[in-house]
Amino acid sequence: MLIDRHVLITGASSGIGAACARHFSRAGADVTITGRRQDRLDEIAAELPGSVTTLVFDVQDRAMTNAALAEVGDVDVLVNNAGLASGLGPMQAGDVTDWDAMIQTNVVGLLNVTRAVTPGMVERGRGHIINIGSVAGREVYPGGAVYCASKHAVDALTKGFRLDLLGTGVKVSTVDPGMVETEFSVVRFHGDRERAEAVYDGMDPLTGDDVAEAVVWIADRPRHVQVAEILIFPEAQASATRVHRT
Repeated sequence: MLIDRHVLITGASSGIGAACARHFSRAGADVTITGRRQDRLDEIAAELPGSVTTLVFDVQDRAMTNAALAEVGDVDVLVNNAGLASGLGPMQAGDVTDWDAMIQTNVVGLLNVTRAVTPGMVERGRGHIINIGSVAGREVYPGGAVYCASKHAVDALTKGFRLDLLGTGVKVSTVDPGMVETEFSVVRFHGDRERAEAVYDGMDPLTGDDVAEAVVWIADRPRHVQVAEILIFPEAQASATRVHRT
């Protein structure tokens, strides 16, 4: 069913976004992948079997986003994946630069891309917005106040979009992963790979492919079926903070 669909994936230069690009392309979709690193996008594009376009821009920059997406053509499926966690510590010791990065990317960036793409979907009477959220959008944990707030905002925006778009033919979904081993923790800990790897000690986390399979499944439902949300954990995880380690 994905043949002849055009899928736009933000933050596709690594992790979940890159995995989504691979899975959608294998399913026959035309794929546009975006990110801030042209070299990484080119590497991903070289792996994809189908039609692929790369766009380099920062979702935080509204003017840059609008200019880049003005020439992208009709988008059938938008995967809002661009996002990050930066820092892990108590609010009273938080780095405001980290806070700004999370709010501007996870919330403002998602709004910028969605605002640019959605009017065309409404005009055509069809489309699908799939936001990559997090268990952090359902729970709050120590040291993650601002990141969790940004993902709670994604949850609220997803629900609000669905209400606003009711009757337009545009569907809205969210996939909320638990622990996924990507570059996420490396970014959060500012390049400290040893600390990042310790996050997954003694357990088998999800992979980007696990999440991508859920995203493609949502997009591939019949026209009348709207999957509102999926919460996906590794077997060893029961909540944001409860993990079984061997």
